[in-house]
Amino acid sequence: MVVFNPFPSNHSPSIFLGKRQLRRLDHVPWNLRSNSVVFPSTIMAIFWGPKKISKPQELNPSLGSFPLIASVPEGSSAIQMKPQKISLSVVTSISEISAEDWDACALDATGPEKFNPFLSHAFLSSLEESGSATKQTGWLPQHILAQDEFKKTVGVVPLYLKSHSYGEYVFDHSWADAFYRYGSRYYPKLQSCVPFTPVTGQRILVRNTWFKEQVFDILLSALKDMPAKYQVSSLHVTFPSENEWHRMKNFGFLQRIGMQYHWINRNYQNFDEFLMDMKQSKRKTIRQERKKISAQNLKMTRLRGDEIKAKHWDSFYKFYRNTTDNKWGSAYLTRDFFQIMGSKMADNVLLVVAEDDGELVAGALNLIGGDTLFGRLWGCRSHVYYPNLHFEACYYQAIEAAIELKLNKVEAGAQGDHKIQRGYQPVTTYSCHYISHDGFRQVIEDFLVHETEQVKHVIKLLIDSGPFKEGIDWHA
Repeated sequence: MVVFNPFPSNHSPSIFLGKRQLRRLDHVPWNLRSNSVVFPSTIMAIFWGPKKISKPQELNPSLGSFPLIASVPEGSSAIQMKPQKISLSVVTSISEISAEDWDACALDATGPEKFNPFLSHAFLSSLEESGSATKQTGWLPQHILAQDEFKKTVGVVPLYLKSHSYGEYVFDHSWADAFYRYGSRYYPKLQSCVPFTPVTGQRILVRNTWFKEQVFDILLSALKDMPAKYQVSSLHVTFPSENEWHRMKNFGFLQRIGMQYHWINRNYQNFDEFLMDMKQSKRKTIRQERKKISAQNLKMTRLRGDEIKAKHWDSFYKFYRNTTDNKWGSAYLTRDFFQIMGSKMADNVLLVVAEDDGELVAGALNLIGGDTLFGRLWGCRSHVYYPNLHFEACYYQAIEAAIELKLNKVEAGAQGDHKIQRGYQPVTTYSCHYISHDGFRQVIEDFLVHETEQVKHVIKLLIDSGPFKEGIDWHA
């Protein structure tokens, strides 16, 4: 339990919020009205609607220049030795950075063998151009651009100024509620991520130069300093790589873990070979589920590239809206997003569709990476139920596609312990959080210690009770 003053005198209001309005505390229990508030160490996970969501104003600052001080390794060319400093700036649209420069940073950061389509200029620009991730939807782009003195781009970071916590899949609504209940503002906040996409990947994208480690540290240090510069509550980096997660700890970021379900390809030649690694009861269940698809006269097709026509996107968007309207009440992505993304990334798009008597009735959207098939969205026709179609379209078709394309794994998205019995196993995901307020920071850090223990325990239990035969190493 930590004691702190939630209204420190030196805490100036955010420049995005105008004059600060403190709430009356008449309804707060007497033991919480003193300047030194006793804050509970357990933060309840609840959702709330703020009295007023602040609307961030546009800010486009220079983040400064930084000298390069490392010695040049032996064998470096004279051209590589030229840069002497790095300048950082913020752009309010990814269109201000060329696709060539952005993608060069992304590809160098991951390596071509682990190409991540969600980090591409094509995907991120599709979100902005379609109106899905914009200032109007609470996602104001604030991407960081690192350049040397010759205006060569050597690093980028996808970053957004947000007025809410939706579309992130790392839930901090309870943190926002804690700020709100004690008279402080949690929003706006800064978020480094791929909007609406719970996919692990590099967040600090740096070109492969002799000074790349310096650029990485300069960008990471700049991220840490941005909450103070913007006068906002916090900065969050969600679904970074494990290596980034470890390095951010040294810069004062709080560490958090989560869990997803991935399918691992053990060099299978076909789907039946994968089933032979499963326990007999699980293998039988999967075969029965797949038989029900043909018994319903459903035709499954995997479409790629120019095989995907406007009519497919029209139908899929209806399916997507049916899912979001029933599950969440609102859709993050616009119809234009699918058309723009599909045209820009045709070779990396895999759309699984189901037909009933020639009519499209369901679909599952996947993106193809260097070594991974990423399952993203699913939807079906409204007011109709096809038993086991969700499992077939989202999981079994993805497994078959990964085997056919010789990909190492399938990432099936967030949540869903039903995936375990279908061959998908729990893996750890990561996030990092920089909280400006010392008091709240300490309480959240204590909370994360306990949450981390629980997540690790659950992952171990799920692995130990997995669907595979004894002796099968699903990590292999």
